[in-house]
Amino acid sequence: MSLVSPFVTCSQVNNLQSSRSRLTQFVLPHPLKNKLPISHFPPNSITNPSVFSSISAILTKEQQEEGKTTQKSQTFSPSPTFNFKSYMLEKASSVNKALEEAVLLQEPFKIHESMRYSLLAGGKRVRPMLCIAACELVGGQESTAMPAACAVEMIHTMSLMHDDLPFMDNDDLRRGKPTNHKVFGEDVAVLAGDALLAYAFEHMAIGTKGVPSERIVRVIGELAKCIGSEGLVAGQVVDICSEGNSDVGLDHLEFIHIHKTAALLEGSVVLGAILGGANDQEVAKLRKFARCIGLLFQVVDDILDVTKSSQELGKTAGKDLLADKTTYPKLIGIDKSREFAEKLNREAQEQLAGFDPEKAAPLIALANYIAYRDN
Repeated sequence: MSLVSPFVTCSQVNNLQSSRSRLTQFVLPHPLKNKLPISHFPPNSITNPSVFSSISAILTKEQQEEGKTTQKSQTFSPSPTFNFKSYMLEKASSVNKALEEAVLLQEPFKIHESMRYSLLAGGKRVRPMLCIAACELVGGQESTAMPAACAVEMIHTMSLMHDDLPFMDNDDLRRGKPTNHKVFGEDVAVLAGDALLAYAFEHMAIGTKGVPSERIVRVIGELAKCIGSEGLVAGQVVDICSEGNSDVGLDHLEFIHIHKTAALLEGSVVLGAILGGANDQEVAKLRKFARCIGLLFQVVDDILDVTKSSQELGKTAGKDLLADKTTYPKLIGIDKSREFAEKLNREAQEQLAGFDPEKAAPLIALANYIAYRDN
């Protein structure tokens, strides 16, 4: 099935009116709302890992305090009976248990230790949750989506391990801990990432039960495409080639992030939808929803990189500035970046209008979480 056309191009962001009166109905909590100065943080400021729990950032104190205002500002709100924090804790626990059982500590020990070190290091598990939530939205079960949910997290972890390597982004900190190559060496980190990539497909193919074989074949093809030379890898290589290039424009930047960041988020949602039995129209809507929140994820990431410290992020802050990368704040400024994020969140949630509101509540809440996150 061909991809639906993107919801909005980055070039359209210039058409957003700067009038604050038009934005009052879309007020977002920090970091999109706060008028924080762009600052440069030391690249090697190492944080205490104990500060970072994989779930502690689910709902910040400010989000809880501003909950009523936030719900009024959104196009859609989760059901009043839906408890997002409980949902996140429950799903993260299920995903972590499944990942723990999927990658066992066995011979050769060093490679499996390296795989488990990064895979089980925490993280918010947003991609697995999106996969499960999309499956349940269209009538599927968590157990049906779990192998695919684990697969996208394995691939996401691989991408982080490789991204942190000296010849890529050269980072020493990930999720509040030393990066994989700092602990196990560059050679093992590369191989452990390769092993996670290969095992993701094996685990999904063998572990998915109660689903027609044609659906399994379809999701394998979908996942391969979203991370290959037309997906994540395409975004990575164009990003690398664009470093230090002063001619990078909005369309170019959008291409990078739709492929580098949004592709795997899109794949997570689409995999869950297909496994859950969605029809083509439902898959198309959820694909557009996922592409919106995928680009939203990156816009917020760019904002956080220049408004938060390494301790708050659990990774090195300000590294995009050091690498002279083009980001949304650098290209269009902090205010326009916040406006664009608001627009993306609104358009994402509009794709869920035709679904059961109760079943759509987790995806609505996850979209809001991506917009409001602190790290």
